[in-house]
Amino acid sequence: MSHTALSPRRRPFQGLTLGAFLLEARAFLALLVIFVIFSILAPTAFPTLSNIIVMCQQVSVYAILAIGMLVVIMDGGIDLSVGSTLGLSGMVAGLALQGFPIGGVILYPPVWVVVILAVATGALVGLINGVLVARLKVAPFVATLGMMYVVRGLAQLTTNGLTVNNLSGKPELGNTGFEWLGFNSILGIPVGVWIMVIVSLAASLLLSRTVYGRWLYAQGGNRRAAELSGVPVRKVSVRAYVIAGVCAAIAGVILTSELTSAGPTQGTSYELTAIAAVVIGGASLMGGTGNVRGTLLGAFVIGFLAAGLTIVGISAYVQTVFTGAVIVLAVLLNGIQLRSRRQRKPGTPAAGGASAPPADGVDAASTDSITENARS
Repeated sequence: MSHTALSPRRRPFQGLTLGAFLLEARAFLALLVIFVIFSILAPTAFPTLSNIIVMCQQVSVYAILAIGMLVVIMDGGIDLSVGSTLGLSGMVAGLALQGFPIGGVILYPPVWVVVILAVATGALVGLINGVLVARLKVAPFVATLGMMYVVRGLAQLTTNGLTVNNLSGKPELGNTGFEWLGFNSILGIPVGVWIMVIVSLAASLLLSRTVYGRWLYAQGGNRRAAELSGVPVRKVSVRAYVIAGVCAAIAGVILTSELTSAGPTQGTSYELTAIAAVVIGGASLMGGTGNVRGTLLGAFVIGFLAAGLTIVGISAYVQTVFTGAVIVLAVLLNGIQLRSRRQRKPGTPAAGGASAPPADGVDAASTDSITENARS
């Protein structure tokens, strides 16, 4: 790749008007406003260090789930099964900790094997979604909606709808330590938050520093152009759904550890929370636009808003109204932002602004657009 093909590095928000700046930074500004308002309304509860740590721990599940959703949405798809995948993965972990009866003997796997089995379950669900969408050409909404019911049904069938308790294990069986994910801390920060940071960094590097990330931005913006430029669009899509399934499984393991139980209804409606975090973070539902930083901010906006409303005594029903209003507002602002970008850059394509990435065998003339999207 020649250095002349790359667009010049520019400073964030360079050349933006005040209105455009507010649009670009809206997720951060919304989080700041939420923090200030609830710090005033509940000064002895909301802004305390212990409460912030607890809120971050709760947000970590939403954030990990939303990062997987971000990858799928950037591909131009949607995954409505992530909440059910979270629940099924938690059930697999819970049942594995109870042991596998083999030949009259119960085999108790160690915790690391339990975690691998749960994550593999999420990856399998993601693989099926990817094959349905990319290979069999089923509409993403229909494919993942169907899988949402299938996976939730499997989670309920495994225990006839009952919750699996007693996940702490026994030392003599060698299956203890599962609760470490939900209750322990490293340097005063919960393990779940550290896992969120690791997943966020890995996803950020994947999207911004790898060929796969450039392919994802490219086909999310213009799938047909990316395919003509040599991007393996079907493989990219399948991997996107596998990543979403893995993220859902990781979130399910953390949530199951925090609750010390595995229930077949865990994760219900979490897919909507994940979509909301991605949209609030500035990603386009049309694909090709988005980043991990914005998605994390979106997850924190939802988590801190829910926690603040709970602390000040607002009912859960009113919280749902607030969350829905925030989502609608975020979609409206996304539309305004996209129109503003097109006005500033008349040559930008209308469908997400991305074209084929500068990978081997791909049209190098489109590098500027991909680089711009990756940094936005």
